[in-house]
Amino acid sequence: QVQLAESGGGLVQVGGSLRLSCGASGQTFGTYAMAWFRQAPGKEREFVAAVTRFGGSTYYADSVKDRFTISRDNARTVYLQMNSLKPEDTSVYYCAAGRVTAGRLTGPYDYWGQGTQVTVSS
Repeated sequence: QVQLAESGGGLVQVGGSLRLSCGASGQTFGTYAMAWFRQAPGKEREFVAAVTRFGGSTYYADSVKDRFTISRDNARTVYLQMNSLKPEDTSVYYCAAGRVTAGRLTGPYDYWGQGTQVTVSS
């Protein structure tokens, strides 16, 4: 069992940066791949980025590639560094954990956080 808690969301201007954090509890954290998803009002939840359980591989949605960076450390935290933010990045961002392989990093994931709001103003 893994419990996830996101933080770091907020209001930022176009072109700005934010770093989201996801703290995980549970003794098996190191066995899970970790990912970020987002959901905008009226839209389906979409994959953003993922990292394998040891951090050796990452995968990004085309819409965020070269702007966002996912990373994880040994302190049970996963980060999403978001640069060059655009209005279309406005969403609730969710952290997720799951036993997915490097070839299936888009999911499905088993555990989810409550989400953190990111708003990009123009």
